[in-house]
This record gives sequence, structure tokens and C-alpha cells, in this order.
Amino acid sequence: MTATRVPGLPVVEDGVLISTNPATGHEAGRVPVSDAAAVEAATARAKEAALWWQSLGFDGRRERLLRWRSLIARRVEELAELTGLEAGKPRADAVVEAAGAVEHLDWMARHAKSVLGPRRTSSRLLLMEHSGHLEYQPYGVVGVIGPWNYPILTPMGPIAGALSAGNTVVFKPSEYTPIVGQWLVDTFAEVVPEQPVLQAVHGLGDVGAALCRSGVGKVAFTGSTATAKKVLVACADNLVPAVIEAGGKDAMIVDEDADVDAAAEAAVWGAMTNAGQTCIGIERAYAVAPVYDAFVAAVVQKAGKLRTGAEIGPITMPKQIDIIRDHIEDALAKGGQAVLGGASAVQPPYVEPTVLIDVPDDSREMREETFGPTLTITKVADAEEALRRANDTAYGLGGSVFGKKNAVRLARRLRSGMVAVNGALTFSGMGTLPFGGVGDSGFGRIHGEDGLREFARAKAITVRRGPSLLPAMTFERTSSQVATIIRALKILYGRK
Repeated sequence: MTATRVPGLPVVEDGVLISTNPATGHEAGRVPVSDAAAVEAATARAKEAALWWQSLGFDGRRERLLRWRSLIARRVEELAELTGLEAGKPRADAVVEAAGAVEHLDWMARHAKSVLGPRRTSSRLLLMEHSGHLEYQPYGVVGVIGPWNYPILTPMGPIAGALSAGNTVVFKPSEYTPIVGQWLVDTFAEVVPEQPVLQAVHGLGDVGAALCRSGVGKVAFTGSTATAKKVLVACADNLVPAVIEAGGKDAMIVDEDADVDAAAEAAVWGAMTNAGQTCIGIERAYAVAPVYDAFVAAVVQKAGKLRTGAEIGPITMPKQIDIIRDHIEDALAKGGQAVLGGASAVQPPYVEPTVLIDVPDDSREMREETFGPTLTITKVADAEEALRRANDTAYGLGGSVFGKKNAVRLARRLRSGMVAVNGALTFSGMGTLPFGGVGDSGFGRIHGEDGLREFARAKAITVRRGPSLLPAMTFERTSSQVATIIRALKILYGRK
């Protein structure tokens, strides 16, 4: 029976996790909670299944992963509806998110063999009699801890990368979106019913910690920086490597030769999509003086047309509403101005689009991740000042630069893992590019070739082909042979 509960707040009752819609409080579904023993059992099953999954080879895995891709594509409306039911996400946003996940899954499945397949490397002077061989071997089992803000797209990156590389996966969806996570696992089982290649374990933070300690070969985590540190502590017990995608405070630079209207459109999208609950969302914009006024006006005009409950969905985590309110009020108290929205914009479970100007750099709105539909716009003298202030943060996830003459040069100097030039967030949907940050935004990469290599160990093998011409690695070398090595080094490498 459908129950009405605290909107968006997951509840555990009698060993069952109950997920609720953040806008209505209606129950979205129930899943069993996994204790530490259940998590260890899932990992043990995954280790056994990994032997079979690896035996399929790249071609066998590709065929099955592409069948999963096709199933998701055919049932995208169903997945979008479920995401709206559980996360309150607008249908169009859910469809776009699912489309991105399908794209990444397709790319990983198709390119794993060319990226990770065995290859021969060139020989060097001291070991000319040996051939070098490079292989990428899977870790075995990868634990994936997913977020709630993009419950389809974000976990699909490490899941698709890990599976394509030959690993099995134990997936812990966020406790705020377990039903969407279970749907992914269930649909995979429809196309790969033979073995538990992809499993889900559900629960709160203790389940994530248990997964890190369960014997997995690697962990992929997406979430807040604070939680990422807890994940790393749990992984440290067994020296389990991890890829961490944490928070951000991404900036947009609008140079004097920018297309102001296009920059404003991208800023509104980057800041307000998914109700601002986007790790790579644009939270700060720096516009040079000649275009500042026009940029502010265009942003206000475009953001002012967005409607809560339509384009702007609810805030998924109830406690996040307090953080957003605190950031807005702190910015206003310290001298900032609201040219759209403001303190009154917080109307739980929604927050109306808010645009702030003249916000001091020491405010929480400028220093901490807000994770809501807010945007600060700061006037700067030139692009150099914009770059300096944009880089003045502990985070370094994504970013955006609008301009013509110097846009790419500015993008290279922005301290971040990713930058969109004359766009916003676009790198997240490009399967050929790696995704990840620096600093407090984490380390390691998902997506693209680097994302595939993240889930495989590089294995080096040398094979002797004949007798040593310059016997270096033996105690039986002679003084004349050492002299020959010296002459060869000087001839080959001693010249400027």
C-alpha cells in the first residue's frame, strides 16, 4: 500500500529501505537492507561470477553489454517515469540523463578491446633481446557507490567501465534512489541471467563502508567530499584503490568577446538544471566589465521563466534545503544582492531560481558547494582577474569559458579536470573524454579511454627472443661488455 511519509527522506523499517518522492512524500518502492554479512556474500558471489565473465572475452562481454544498452533505450520512458517517481526529476531531464547513460555504455562496450587489449611494446638498448608486452587485467570485483542526483548517468560510468574491462560489479545505489538503482541491476539480469555479474546492495552509509571492506578489488565513489574521505578511510584498511568523484564549485568565465546571449543560456542551464543539484553545475560566473550588465540582464530574463514543479524539480535531500537557505542568507547579509529570487525563493521542497550579484568572496555561497538553483555573477576587470578568482577554490571539477580569441587558452589554465568552451556541462555527455576532478573534487577518471583503464591493472611482461647483445642484467657480464655499454650510451644519448 502506498504510504505518505516525510518527503524525500529514506526510512529503514524492519530491515527494509523505503524510498519516498521528495515532492509528495509518496512511497516510490522498497528494497531489502543489506548488512555487512550480506555485502560480503554479494562480493563472494561476484568473485565467482568474475571467472565466467572474464572467460567471455571482450567480444562476448561487448555483445551482452550492447544488448543491455538496447534494452535501456527501448524502455527509456519507463526509466524516466521511475526516476520522476523516486527523485522528482522532470521527465525531460530524466530522459536526457538516461540518453547520456546509454551513450556511455555503448562507447565503453565498443572500445574496451582496442583500449585494453594486449599489445606489444618496443624494445630498448639494454634489453634488445627481449620483447615487451602490455596487458590490462581486471581487478575482479569493483564496488560502485552511486549518488542520488543523477542515479542513472553517474553510476553508469564506472559500472560500464568496470564491466567492459572484465570485472563484475557490486553496486550500492544512494539510499535516496535505490529503486532506480535496482532497476538497472534487474534489467542487466534480464540480458545476462547466467551469473550475478551486476548486483545491488542497499542501505545507508554503513553499507557503503561494508562494501569497501568486503574484499572488492577497487571502489568507485561519487558523492560529497566529506563522504569521500570516509570512503577512503574504509578502503585504507585493505589498501583498496579508489576512484573518487566528489563535489565542485564550478565557475564560468564570460570574456569581452563572448556571445552574451549564448553565455547566459548556458549559465542558466548549467546552474539550474536538475534544480542545481549537479556536481559540475555552474555556481559562480565571472563576467568582464564590458559585457557584465548585458550578461546579468540576460541571465535574469532566462532564469525568470523557469517554473518550479516543471523545469525545476524538488530538492531531493531535505537537509540540503537548509544549506541552500543558509548560503543565500549569508550572501545577502554580507552585502550581496538578489536580482532574482533570494531568501524567499526557498519554498520546500522547491527552491526558485536565484541570481545573486556583489557577493563577497568570503561568503559561503562563494566558498562552499550550494547544490541548489543559485548562481552568483561577479564583475571583473578582465579575463585574467576572472581566471584568478575562478581558481581560488579548493575544488576543481568542471568549468566553462565563453569567448572567442582567448577562450581555449583560458580553458587550459582553469584549474579543473574538465572545461566546456562556449558551452556548459557538455563534457559529461562525450563518451570519448575522461570525467573527473582535482583537489577536493577527487581523483581518478571515469568515461573514455582513461575511464576504461581505471578499472584494469596494467600488467607488464617481457619475453626473451635470443641471446643478449649487451648483457647488462647478469653477473656474468665482462668488463669489455660494460665498456661497450658505455660507448653505446654516449653515442645514442650523449649528444645534445
